Amino acid sequence: MALDTPARTRPPAPERASVLAPGLVVAALGVTLATVLHTLVGSVGVLTWSVLLGAVAANLGALPSASRPGLRFAVRKLLRLGIILLGFSLSVVAISGLGAPVIALVAGTLVCTLLATFWLGERVGLGRPRSLLIATGFAICGASAIAAMERNAEADEDDVASAVAMVTVCGTAAMVAVPLLQAPLGLTGVQLGVWAGASVHEVGQVVAAAGPAGATAVGIAVVVKLTRVLLLAPVVAGVSVLRRRSTGAAHVDGKQPPPVPLFVLGFLVCVGLRSLGLVPAPILRLIEQTQTLALAAALFGLGTGVHLAGLARSGGPALVVGTASTLVVAGISLPLVLWLV
Repeated sequence: MALDTPARTRPPAPERASVLAPGLVVAALGVTLATVLHTLVGSVGVLTWSVLLGAVAANLGALPSASRPGLRFAVRKLLRLGIILLGFSLSVVAISGLGAPVIALVAGTLVCTLLATFWLGERVGLGRPRSLLIATGFAICGASAIAAMERNAEADEDDVASAVAMVTVCGTAAMVAVPLLQAPLGLTGVQLGVWAGASVHEVGQVVAAAGPAGATAVGIAVVVKLTRVLLLAPVVAGVSVLRRRSTGAAHVDGKQPPPVPLFVLGFLVCVGLRSLGLVPAPILRLIEQTQTLALAAALFGLGTGVHLAGLARSGGPALVVGTASTLVVAGISLPLVLWLV
């Protein structure tokens, strides 16, 4: 018979706060610098800069050991908070205004890209966690999707950093290529907006890609992109259910984890609140800022666990998969745009 072990007790609030404070301060400094860099290089989002800065700080030995608890807290708690608040960016009314053909285009492109990228990643030896992260990031919404899938993918920090790096490199290339192809392909502004929203990875990159076609194209591109973001919830939930069934995962106390992660349910509740118009505009702006800061702090924390030597060794196959995934998402969505829009 196993010996009884004493139950864990949480430290008192003042003591816990003092333990977490150094890491949270470091994360706040990292996010501040990431924001500054984003203003200088707008094609690279705040979230991507946060991961990169975390990795640089860790590999230069610039992180005090006292920062580790706070950074772990940022990764575990602030990440989920950021994903939940992301739901306030989405309105079912705006998405339904696209019409059934465009929504079907977005969903079909997403599913094909997700499956094709994951399959290719497995074939070239990236491993299941990294393949799933790259597939999720490229198919849905870049760094936010990668962060949301990280736990269900059973990925480590190097996997996250590799996936985010590929989103940055390939998304930037797509951001430049899409507007340059408008004239040769004979795309209208509306068609370019739908194509950019359905194929470019990060929200900031989508805005930049659609910008040359005018404000209308940008508005359409953002709504199409946010439709992809909405599909993050069922994708994460589906992977969670499949993982639970395949591994029979259970906690050490014998309790099964919930079939759908609680932060996904929170995300959907926030979508509902936004869609019902229950949140005033000034509060929405505050929520958007909070969501960005929470996700950026979490991704900075993830970046501090990155080992650049290991990332460099596996960079070649990841770049092959990222390039192929970019071509898949653009190649599938373009004919559908020409046909349906």
